[in-house]
Amino acid sequence: MNTAADSRPQSHKWMVLSNTTLGMLAAAINGSILLISLPAVFRGIGLKALDPGNINYLLRAIIGYMIATAVLVVAFGRLGDQFGRAKMYNLGFAIFTAASIALSLLPGQGDFAAIYLISVRIIQGIGGALIMANSTALLTDAFPENERGFALGINVVAAIGGQFVGLLIGGLLADTDWRLVFWINVPFGLIGTVWAYLKLHDAPNRSTHTIDWLGNISFGLGLVLILTAITYGLQPYGDQIMAWTSPKVLVLFAIGFISLIAFVFIEQRVAKPMLDLKLFRIPGFAYGNIANLASGIARGGLQFMLIVWLQGIWLPLHGYSFEETPLWSAIFMLPLTVGFLIAGPVSGYFSDRVGGVPFAVGGMVVGAASFVALMALPADFSYTVFAALLFLNGLGSGLFVAPNSTQIMNSVPARERGQASGMRATTTNAGQVLSIGLFFSLMILGLAASLPQTMEAGLLAQHVPEAVAHQIANMPPVASLFAAFLGYNPMGELIPADVLHALPQQSIDTLTGHAFFPELMSGPFKHGLVFAFTFSAILYLIAAFASWRGGRTVSASIPDIMATEAAGQP
Repeated sequence: MNTAADSRPQSHKWMVLSNTTLGMLAAAINGSILLISLPAVFRGIGLKALDPGNINYLLRAIIGYMIATAVLVVAFGRLGDQFGRAKMYNLGFAIFTAASIALSLLPGQGDFAAIYLISVRIIQGIGGALIMANSTALLTDAFPENERGFALGINVVAAIGGQFVGLLIGGLLADTDWRLVFWINVPFGLIGTVWAYLKLHDAPNRSTHTIDWLGNISFGLGLVLILTAITYGLQPYGDQIMAWTSPKVLVLFAIGFISLIAFVFIEQRVAKPMLDLKLFRIPGFAYGNIANLASGIARGGLQFMLIVWLQGIWLPLHGYSFEETPLWSAIFMLPLTVGFLIAGPVSGYFSDRVGGVPFAVGGMVVGAASFVALMALPADFSYTVFAALLFLNGLGSGLFVAPNSTQIMNSVPARERGQASGMRATTTNAGQVLSIGLFFSLMILGLAASLPQTMEAGLLAQHVPEAVAHQIANMPPVASLFAAFLGYNPMGELIPADVLHALPQQSIDTLTGHAFFPELMSGPFKHGLVFAFTFSAILYLIAAFASWRGGRTVSASIPDIMATEAAGQP
């Protein structure tokens, strides 16, 4: 019985839902808004994004916020259990808003501005982590069990749908003024923070205030090092196209994994662990998080592949300038968002009445089928068919998210909801970061296999000097991939200006036109797409199986597993 919810007026639960949905939407939009708007931001601070020395800034600006949220949500969820979920959530909104104001006033140019941007984005990620870690637990406290599916459906749709909405907002605002990308958060942050501090308060008699310092440090250090290693692994190393075998990356991975192993041993020995590992003995919790991680990796990969497909190939072939492609790619991906936004609340509502397993399993099977169908499309596809498949994929993901969250949150005792919420957010956010590393690597390997020869032949045919053509064609594929990803004209960026302007005008027009680079990319990209979407379909099927297994015994083992630990606690 949800006594906290029963002792408060009926309006309280809707206030919690509306405020936490606003918070989750703002935090999620921030996770993806720079994917589209970063070229405009870099132009605004006077940095050329594709210069080799700036690739590190580029990756950290994109991934830094995600790493901060992925690393901290479990710890912040536990702090919510101990110090008060509303207190931690409200603090998160305040930090998020203060960082948004600081970003809006971003000073200086060049390296200083880039370091400022990355640093304050990480601070903003700390605020976002506090919001994400505690919002689900607050909702679970506020709503009775027979209404949680709907409430969590709205909240999780805001969290994941916000990632897609962020792409559209980033494109629209960056096209006007790059600072608006940061200012957009300020009014919502101020309203949400004041509203939260006025209305969200904790029930008295929280658990004893004890922080598991060793657990927090070992877990945070392990995740930071592993996710940082992924960031460095995507960059060129010597004569290698990626740095996965470099000593730096290998050392980061090794220390990161050792730190996580140490975390497991620490958590089994402390009185009040940051993450109670006994929770993973609960099938609903364990399998729910496995399903969430698998679906998160696949969903992040889909987002990345669609941006490259639309911006690097399809939109230029259909007459859009490279500079326009970031905004229009977000617009052409709207069917995915619409499917997701429709299915999420509907799935949550009906899963409260008939159970969530059919929706979670069915959603992942539908999503897997859409990945298989997307693989069958040519690189220059019919948009009607493409839009229908995106809608189907969004529908499948939307059917899954609410029952998955409900399964995880309903499976744990009330006093453990903060850390359960944090763990769910960790698998979501870590899945997104892992997907960037995984799918970037797949595409870079695919491009490296055939793009250099094709590009060199194409450049020579347009009278580019042989030495220059060979040098450009053998540059790390990450440069071409980032060009497509960020909406730059690749040949205009990769060919030295003096060489380009010395060519016949017809060659210049061909090289910098809408067809040259997309036609070079089509074959290698389609080859990589098959591998990427095959893997995504497999991940969705894994998520379907895990949802089925976890949903069979959502809470049957809770009393046995947690009774000993609960004894004697307030």
